Amino acid sequence: MKVLYFHQHFSTPAGATGLRSYAMARRLIERGHQVSVVCGSYRAADSGLNGPFTRGRRQGIVDGFEVIEIDLPYSNSDSYLRRSRTFVRFALCGIQLALSENYDLVFATTTPLTAGIPAIFARFLRGKRFVFEIRDLWPELPRAMGTITNPVVLAMMSALEWLSYRSAHRLIALAPGIVDGIARRGVPRDRITMIPNGCSLDLFRMGLPGWRPEGVRASDLMAVFAGTHGRANGLDALLEAASVLKRRGADVIKIVLIGDGALKGRLIQRARDERLDNVVFQDPVDKERLARLLAGADLGLQILANVPQFYYGTSPNKFFDYLAAGLPVATNYPGWIADLIREHRIGFVVPSQDPDSFADRLQCAAADRGALIAMRGRARALAETQFDSRELADRFVDWLEQCRSYRTK
Repeated sequence: MKVLYFHQHFSTPAGATGLRSYAMARRLIERGHQVSVVCGSYRAADSGLNGPFTRGRRQGIVDGFEVIEIDLPYSNSDSYLRRSRTFVRFALCGIQLALSENYDLVFATTTPLTAGIPAIFARFLRGKRFVFEIRDLWPELPRAMGTITNPVVLAMMSALEWLSYRSAHRLIALAPGIVDGIARRGVPRDRITMIPNGCSLDLFRMGLPGWRPEGVRASDLMAVFAGTHGRANGLDALLEAASVLKRRGADVIKIVLIGDGALKGRLIQRARDERLDNVVFQDPVDKERLARLLAGADLGLQILANVPQFYYGTSPNKFFDYLAAGLPVATNYPGWIADLIREHRIGFVVPSQDPDSFADRLQCAAADRGALIAMRGRARALAETQFDSRELADRFVDWLEQCRSYRTK
């Protein structure tokens, strides 16, 4: 079977973003299939290609599968209008490929939701099997966050969501709330499976030599947030906790934020204005260097804005990287991730918008390093038993093979 795989933000391990699509493409190849990944030029990613673009694209073989990169630069720091234009242009370029390439099954993964448009054309104009993967519920999330308020735009997105879900022969959801959201649009649950993000156990292996940024001592408790610095992430909560710690004189605790995003500059300026020298900002790094940073950390920070749609509707890459690295995890919002943390005793959950409680728990962690060591073992065990990315990739390939082999409603 040959799979045409649309992921606008695809990256190899040389990039500084998630590796889910890379792992899935690799597993398809290992199981005897052919894959062509279609992506854009995401700033945090590395497609594995470095030749010149010709007529707006470049392509080549990367680790056993074909990559077709469209010359569409994208950054999380781009304005909403610029990002929207890039999404639409990627969809239009994707339609051309979907109508001209030779393949058996088309797979598309969000975000953005527009990534599914080429696959819709492939299904109805060429009769191709279509599997759609949903990483976030749109337009529910932007509506809840207030990032999109125009009723016409929301209505168009809602229509595209309905069409995409109902067009796909099978769907993959990354979190339990996403399964429910798809089902609410009238899709039978036997056409939906949940395959969350996974843990790259070989990359984030135990015993790696760790490193710490300048300004973080070996004796400090180092708590790391590794991810996008955007509105959805609610990272002001970390600066507010850092401010409480600063007033208390708890200088043995350092909060490290590594990544990029639209709000990073404002966060840096706020930390400077408030003289929060217990907050350290780092530029994005590739996954191998991130693995060594987490190896040198004491705690992973899973932070999001207090939006109910996040509670059961997200599958954050960073959380699974923390587990793979054997890191205890602190989170500040309820939901299925918080449930896992409590059930498996791998960290702690603090109330949203409560910097004093957050500071209290960080100080408790700093005072009881033995408890953190015990949590480390449980976190790695959870990664190995429930979220091994290799096993999840096999489930992914099974789902695509079944879609190709059997008739679906």
